[in-house]
Amino acid sequence: MTPWISIIGIGDEGLESLTPIARTLVDGAELLVGGDRHQVFVPATSAQRLTWKDGLEAAMDVMETWRGKRVVVLASGDPMCFGAGANLQRRFLPEEMRVIPVPGALSQACARMLWSQPDVELVTLHGRPVEGFNLYIAPRARLIVLSRDAGTPAEVAGVLRQRGFGPSRLTVLEHMGGEKEARVEGTAEGWTHEKCAALNTIAVECLPGPDAVMRPRVPGLPDDAFVHDGQLTKREVRAVTLTALGPQPGELLWDVGAGCGSIAIEWMRAARGCRAAAIETNPNRCATIAGNAATLGVPGLEVVKGDAPPALAQAPGGPDAVFVGGGVSRDGLLEACWKVLGPGGRLVANAVTIEAERRLLDFHQIHGGDLRRIAISRPKTTGSLTIWEAKAPVTQLAARKP
Repeated sequence: MTPWISIIGIGDEGLESLTPIARTLVDGAELLVGGDRHQVFVPATSAQRLTWKDGLEAAMDVMETWRGKRVVVLASGDPMCFGAGANLQRRFLPEEMRVIPVPGALSQACARMLWSQPDVELVTLHGRPVEGFNLYIAPRARLIVLSRDAGTPAEVAGVLRQRGFGPSRLTVLEHMGGEKEARVEGTAEGWTHEKCAALNTIAVECLPGPDAVMRPRVPGLPDDAFVHDGQLTKREVRAVTLTALGPQPGELLWDVGAGCGSIAIEWMRAARGCRAAAIETNPNRCATIAGNAATLGVPGLEVVKGDAPPALAQAPGGPDAVFVGGGVSRDGLLEACWKVLGPGGRLVANAVTIEAERRLLDFHQIHGGDLRRIAISRPKTTGSLTIWEAKAPVTQLAARKP
């Protein structure tokens, strides 16, 4: 099949950034698709025009009616890097499309900063909450941030200050490759630029201050990293639980009886693209889960309010793993969670009460898996002396579906 959709990356210098082949495709387009900023780069054309003003899905519906014609989509830089190409490939077949990129924001920003691309992490805030930036803040991390708008640099500086990373250096690269290219530099603690150019990319070198809050992405954040009402899987048990769940990139977790959402949140922090649904019946805890998710850099966590098992029907389908932290003793809950898992899916459940433990033992008799008991003691001062105070032991079942 000859590709009928050509996705052309274009820089801020307009048509001058295109190769001869890309320019020929643009000149011969029958339908020219792209945002207003890209459309003005092609002032003279006989092609009909289509923008994204009614949304991506609506535009793709129109493109379907042009199947077999010469359709050209204009996109920023590298269309496969958080661009139009990455979205269109979910709808159209690979053999229907060709992609011709130009240097994107990542490569251009690294060239200007003299940073090695493999040592940099790319973060997009385009169309996403700024709270997601929290996930990437770490000492000496170098980040290239795709901005949402003119105010994004100030928002990023604010997040860095809140985390105690005020000394971090920010370089805002405006209109890279175009006639209006410029840069704005400063530290997060001294940032005074409320607005930069609307088209900008941010280079951030993270440097901690004396009060910096460190949040490593390995399992087991401190308990005080979460707002909670006591319904919290404690740090040591949480680390063991995440190890048993074994998050892999792109996988989906259901956290049933989520409490403050600590397991779902740490799951999403653990591997690239991990998704989670936190299922919780208490409305106040649902609000707490959403707040914790934003603070800890995973605002995409889906919160499902309701009682399980019935509420399971509201969660996104096809979980790769299910954690049951609350309601283990409830009739049919473990069985309902097991049923939704596909082959190789993992079920991990923690029990504190004798009744919940009995459920785990009964389930283990039928389905197998690994049983363990987790006992944690922490020091407690009594008068002038310190003793070890034992916490309630947790019985854990970890089973993998055949």
